[in-house]
Amino acid sequence: MISIKRTSSENPDFCSLIELLDKDLWNRYPETQQNFIAFNVVKLDAYVIVAYEDDGAVGCGCFRVTENERIVEIKRMYVKEEKRGKGIAKSILMELEAWALEAGKIGAVLETGINNPEAISLYNKLGFEQIENYEPYVNNKESICMGKDLSKKS
Repeated sequence: MISIKRTSSENPDFCSLIELLDKDLWNRYPETQQNFIAFNVVKLDAYVIVAYEDDGAVGCGCFRVTENERIVEIKRMYVKEEKRGKGIAKSILMELEAWALEAGKIGAVLETGINNPEAISLYNKLGFEQIENYEPYVNNKESICMGKDLSKKS
């Protein structure tokens, strides 16, 4: 059974999952990943979710509030490879959306990459639509930016 926990960026399980995510990204984008290291740092004010199965951490995600105080950016979505296909990422993303709504936010944006077809499919299924790439992803051919109006039911 999957349980979802709201926590902070200091959560050791979150930190361990982020290390796995970074390794995965280096495998998918070996030529360009170094360009995004600075943008993958999770600040202390991030809203963090960790998913657990049988008390073991299996996935994570978080959001930060953007310069437009009503919009959040979804970041650091990851599910362990052996746990994929169970709806864990969907549960994490839905909890992040619910948390953002509770915090008074009306929209969400995110960036994923062309080599993440499973992520693109999930985001599309949950109502995200491709938008113009925002900074720092403008002119990056490997990046796909997406957005969603959280006030609308998907």
